[in-house]
Amino acid sequence: MEIMMKFEIDGKQAALCPAEDKTRPLILLNEESDGKEVCQTLRGMNCPDFSLLSVSGIDWNHDLSPWQCPPVFHRDAPFSGGADEYLNLLTRSIIPGAVEKGGLRPSFYGIAGYSLAGLFAIYSLYKTDLFSRAACMSGSLWFPDFVEYAESHEPLQKLEKLYFSVGDREERTRNELMKSVRVNMEKLAVWYSSKDIDVLSELNPGNHFKDPPLRIAKGILALLG
Repeated sequence: MEIMMKFEIDGKQAALCPAEDKTRPLILLNEESDGKEVCQTLRGMNCPDFSLLSVSGIDWNHDLSPWQCPPVFHRDAPFSGGADEYLNLLTRSIIPGAVEKGGLRPSFYGIAGYSLAGLFAIYSLYKTDLFSRAACMSGSLWFPDFVEYAESHEPLQKLEKLYFSVGDREERTRNELMKSVRVNMEKLAVWYSSKDIDVLSELNPGNHFKDPPLRIAKGILALLG
């Protein structure tokens, strides 16, 4: 897989690696780079053909947070709740632009993300009917009131597959809020499974910062399976 097309919309950088078969699925990945590391990892995993759209240049604490929240650590910026605005940009401009540039006709759309982008991936299912599959790797599922929100609202699309993963050391933190990340992931995995959704959840070795490209690649591979 190689990054073939790059473009910018409203300050966001998009990199599209189009499938050879234009009808293959399109997976959206919000991350900090252009997706090259993830592509290289997937290349060695016998990954089926698909289109990957990586979007970077993101203001993480604004664009990916569903609502306002104080900072987790003293010197961090607060979360300002701009997810709805960013999702609107994705669904109305960035994704359609990529589909047009690549001449794509995806059989389905999926969304994937790591950390706060993983939280955003799940949140987006309640705000747009575009995505039928989502992968949340080491997602910020500690975010205040998110589990309650997810369990009390209905996704706008019939969901086919969900993937969750977390590091087996991520809950070992002094931060009381972030200690809930594994418990909350497990709660959501059970809850979505009860809705007859195909859910896969797994533990990875290490803390939050160990092998993000590999964890992301595993999630994308699960969505394509």
